[in-house]
Amino acid sequence: MDGERKKQNIYLVGLMGAGKTTIGKMLAKRLAYVFIDSDHEIEARTGVSLPTIFEIEGEEGFRKREAQVIAEMAAREGHVVATGGGAVLRAENRANLRSSGLVIYLNVPLFALYERTRLDKNRPLLQVKDPLQRLKELHAERDPLYREIADIVVSGSRIAVQTLLPLIAQKT
Repeated sequence: MDGERKKQNIYLVGLMGAGKTTIGKMLAKRLAYVFIDSDHEIEARTGVSLPTIFEIEGEEGFRKREAQVIAEMAAREGHVVATGGGAVLRAENRANLRSSGLVIYLNVPLFALYERTRLDKNRPLLQVKDPLQRLKELHAERDPLYREIADIVVSGSRIAVQTLLPLIAQKT
């Protein structure tokens, strides 16, 4: 590679509302990486919103699209990628994330996630009678998977880029 160091990808994982997109944009800017939000990428490719994809194709159809985007990102370098909260559900996604970059799990308390997402109609999995209970169920299912692939776990409701930069430097 002509003496140039490969710029590995950085993947942000965590439940919806954890701040993956917000933190990811700031992190990409600080590192001079390209930022990609996998959910926004899917919407751009299909021309429709996530709720519409879920309505037409179901969660399985959405997960197939998500896996394609993650596989494509894994083949690139120098990206900060905010993954969808459920990206870790597929073994192929977990393998792609682990093998192609640094994985950071943004572990935010459930009540903070609830406060951030409770009025957001663009969260198909939370359009239920008891969204807080649904978040608890999603956390129980996904937290072990996030931890399985995470190189760094950052916990708290206020995660700052300044906190992440030294942790990333230690791991790269």
